Amino acid sequence: MKQTTLGRSNLQVSRIAFGTWQLGGDWGATDEEAAVAAIRHAADQGINFFDTAQGYGFGASEQLLARALDGKPRDEVIIATKGGLRPSPRGGVERDASPEWIRRGVEESLKALGTDYIDLYQVHWPDPNTPFEQTAQALYELKAEGKIRHVGVSNFDADQMEEFSRTLPVETLQPPYHLFRREIEVSILPYTRSHEIGVLVYGPLAHGLLSGGLGRETHFSPDDWRSTSNVFEGQDFERNLQVVAALQRFAEFELGTTVSRLAVAWTLANPAVHVAIVGTRNPAHVDDAVAALDLELDEHAMRQIDQIVSNEVPVGGPTPESV
Repeated sequence: MKQTTLGRSNLQVSRIAFGTWQLGGDWGATDEEAAVAAIRHAADQGINFFDTAQGYGFGASEQLLARALDGKPRDEVIIATKGGLRPSPRGGVERDASPEWIRRGVEESLKALGTDYIDLYQVHWPDPNTPFEQTAQALYELKAEGKIRHVGVSNFDADQMEEFSRTLPVETLQPPYHLFRREIEVSILPYTRSHEIGVLVYGPLAHGLLSGGLGRETHFSPDDWRSTSNVFEGQDFERNLQVVAALQRFAEFELGTTVSRLAVAWTLANPAVHVAIVGTRNPAHVDDAVAALDLELDEHAMRQIDQIVSNEVPVGGPTPESV
């Protein structure tokens, strides 16, 4: 398994991380046995980096991850989780990175994960109601107590990372990044490169769009956030399916691979990206992601990919408030 140093954190992690967002309920009902099998298969394949969050079912994903990794020596796995979201009285979640909620979140995550420390703790989303200085100070104290070892952020822009780092240096960033969503290339990735911030990107398969398994006839269950997203319906969806079909033909006939492997390899071809997070409930999909590490995309291939996706409709993702 290919590993990398995750920026200034110096964590040695696999270039594929197993993500657990899909196990918290936002993607429909979870087959827990299948989920546990997928996580264990990932560990058996050499993946040592596992990403979860308090907000993924408020304990559901973290507990499943703990169950799956039970018996694995703690020093052989890198566990990343996130905090700063709380259940909203109106339903769904809301942002809360106040010191009180961050500290409570760390304690609850430690309990759910069944561990004494968290390798990487990330602020899930910027909270406009809490000064970054207050959040960063709370995390500094938790780090000093040994409850967390490294601190990162998720969904932050360059200015927000700069402000946060005045109190506590940001060690990692978790942003969305895939062939249909590239805005971080403009200012965010240049910032992380110049500040040695480790980057672990989520959504490399564009929430399933780049898996090659979706079509016009695809229907999502009502409890899957994609069922109410305009990304997966209408003319824009059909246009992007055509782009995926073209990528699929290119992957198969020019590279001898699959579109899903191409999509993951493409994110990792960016020198500012250290890790791609791949979430699945299917062990076979783990193998597919791992195989992407052996796919080398040269400049000619990258130019051809850019040409194919030039007709795409940019694809965003859900905010916590919309899930």
